[in-house]
Amino acid sequence: MNVVGVDEVGRGCWAGPLVVAAVVLHKRLRGLKDSKLLTRTQREILAVRIHKHASIGISWIQPADVDRLGLTEATRQAAAEAVAQLTCGYDQIIMDGNYNYLSSNPKAITLIKADNLVPAVSAASIVAKVARDNYMRDIAQQFPQYQFDKHVGYGTRLHRDMLALHGACELHRLSWQPLKNLQNV
Repeated sequence: MNVVGVDEVGRGCWAGPLVVAAVVLHKRLRGLKDSKLLTRTQREILAVRIHKHASIGISWIQPADVDRLGLTEATRQAAAEAVAQLTCGYDQIIMDGNYNYLSSNPKAITLIKADNLVPAVSAASIVAKVARDNYMRDIAQQFPQYQFDKHVGYGTRLHRDMLALHGACELHRLSWQPLKNLQNV
């Protein structure tokens, strides 16, 4: 049975894209689990193996589009696009969490903690996290004042301090309350 694992990264970020990956594993891979439970090195090694032994779809929704669409619709569109990119057939889609962003697809179900329970979802978690983190480290060279390579867009104290010093840039989600608060200061 071909199972598509779907997971996202960047939903709660203050800056950077929302990334959704869809993965069908063609080989059993050891060491897969929720990307948050792995070190950066472990994720990067596994991501190479996943790319070698899987069909992958990955969708990127930029911050301005997240602001325009809203988080739920942006995630829905990204999940649908990631699945549509797959070049193999599948029997079931399993999404991490309890909200089915692909409810119009009868093959789609949700499972809480799927990113640690279902290998294809673990793989999607890893692929999305590595892709987004690498992007944020690369983009940090264009926006060094924000130190995106350290916090990758999440609402850390460092990020808050950089926003206080420099204001927001085009990578920030201006509809997010912390950024709205900053604009009202």
